[in-house]
Amino acid sequence: MTPEETIERYYTYANAGDWSRWCDLFTEKAVVDEQIAGRLEGQDTLRAAVAGFPQIYRSFRNEPRHVVIAGDEAGVVSHISAVASGGEPIEAEVMNYFRLENGRIAYMANFHDTMPFRGPLGLDK
Repeated sequence: MTPEETIERYYTYANAGDWSRWCDLFTEKAVVDEQIAGRLEGQDTLRAAVAGFPQIYRSFRNEPRHVVIAGDEAGVVSHISAVASGGEPIEAEVMNYFRLENGRIAYMANFHDTMPFRGPLGLDK
């Protein structure tokens, strides 16, 4: 899989709620620095983290707005539109950085405004 295909599938699977195939895009020892969840190490840890998404979000969309791919690195500016389980809307601008190895994500970091997630996800407690 090319880096372009991997990045395209990352957003396709997330937007379809296909978290199993989404996790398959990561290497076994992938590291994800997630602004809300912190550092997640390993594909199994990532699977456990996203397993709760259907209970956390009524709907979830992460739409790429600008994609830059250079070799095995990618940067994507996107916009999240979601609805939390309690019905609260979430709108957030996001920047994701990816480092790929053999067509799979070995490292990812995301950066976004955490304010839209505070109330709906209980982060303000």
